[in-house]
Amino acid sequence: MKKPWSGRFRQKTAKVVERFTESVSFDHRLWRYDIKGSIAHARMLARKGIISRSDEEKIVKGLKEIAQEIEEGRFQWRQELEDVHMNIESALIERIGPTGGKLHTARSRNDQIALDLRLYLREEIKNIINLIKKLQRQLLNISEKHLETIMPGYTHLQRAQPVTLGHHMLAYVEMFQRDRERLSDSIKRVNTLPLGACAIAGTTLPIDRAYLAKLLGFDSISENSMDAVSDRDFILEFLSTSAIIMMHLSRLAEELILWTTVEFSFVELPDAFTTGSSIMPQKKNPDVLELIRGKTGRVYGALVSLLTTMKALPLTYNRDMQEDKEPLFDTVDTLKECLEILIQMLPKVKFNTERMIKTAPEGFSLATDLAEYLVKKGMPFRESHETVGKIVRYAMDKGVNLDSLSLDELQRFSSKIEEDVYGYIELRRAVSARISRGGTSPAEIKRQIKRWKKLL
Repeated sequence: MKKPWSGRFRQKTAKVVERFTESVSFDHRLWRYDIKGSIAHARMLARKGIISRSDEEKIVKGLKEIAQEIEEGRFQWRQELEDVHMNIESALIERIGPTGGKLHTARSRNDQIALDLRLYLREEIKNIINLIKKLQRQLLNISEKHLETIMPGYTHLQRAQPVTLGHHMLAYVEMFQRDRERLSDSIKRVNTLPLGACAIAGTTLPIDRAYLAKLLGFDSISENSMDAVSDRDFILEFLSTSAIIMMHLSRLAEELILWTTVEFSFVELPDAFTTGSSIMPQKKNPDVLELIRGKTGRVYGALVSLLTTMKALPLTYNRDMQEDKEPLFDTVDTLKECLEILIQMLPKVKFNTERMIKTAPEGFSLATDLAEYLVKKGMPFRESHETVGKIVRYAMDKGVNLDSLSLDELQRFSSKIEEDVYGYIELRRAVSARISRGGTSPAEIKRQIKRWKKLL
């Protein structure tokens, strides 16, 4: 098949080169955006008198018919036509004749692909923001249900202080909120119109880029044609944000994996979201969560891949930049799939609240509360810290918890300790007393839940 750019060449493209350079096998997913941009471009050309109104209508009608064919799965993508753009343009010319060849007036595949990617990513970012919002709601539902469920809180994966499960889940709501904000902020850099930059230097024809921006819903117009066709920062920013989102999803997945172990026994995952062993009949494996954790590496790889591709490219467009699409598409697909899995799974997770409450005071997790008790009695914190450390060592040697020590035993370490100390080292009172803003007390969590319900 004759290439649209074949005029300068004497030889046909080698088949091995066609296979090596084609991108239609993966960029065909951009067809909807390519046709949308082409229709807007045809409207603009006619409005400026560059093509006739009758040519405009033929082109638009032909593009809509092609869109219908693609939608119905009847369109034949041809590898020898390289990419989504040339496939659609060739089909248009076959359908309406030489008039179809007028569509590419005052544009290049360089600004055309930049446009398609921006339209695609603008839509997908909004889809991902909505999925994150749904995930936040699921986490918020767990928080509301378990705002008084006490569990161990950890630092260094060692029991540190008692918290509530509701408080723990709200930590992830906060993380994903930052992700939503990063994505929302990135849209303004995605939503810049590149069309009209042409190959590198713009055009001598009297095009109207402002009209194109209005038709396609862009907030701004690229001000430098060279930058417009060579910029992939908007993809890099999305991949960077996606890497952070996947890191957050992986942390959540890792905790749930840990909590399903016999050693923790905090969580039971639904059967529908686990798998078994081919040899060990008793196994119930958290494979879905492990895959979320594992797929994080794919997204990190996508970011590093495109950073490496772009790092040494001279202005403007280079064919290396064809390598931007597969990492982008894979990241979008991976991220959406991981979010959808968690959205469906979380409401079905069972929490072993008895086990959580039982283990919460173990490991002397109320030691800080005892230290703060002594501070309230007038002791400098550093002194109270040392004093409580000695009490903990004494209790460890005896093999008992702090609340099992008698008042006489406690007073050996400080005369400031009185009968009211037991109110400070009782589990529920200690948790309820953490009323500082952002703390783990049920009262504070209720306030946070109310805040999140308004935000979400």
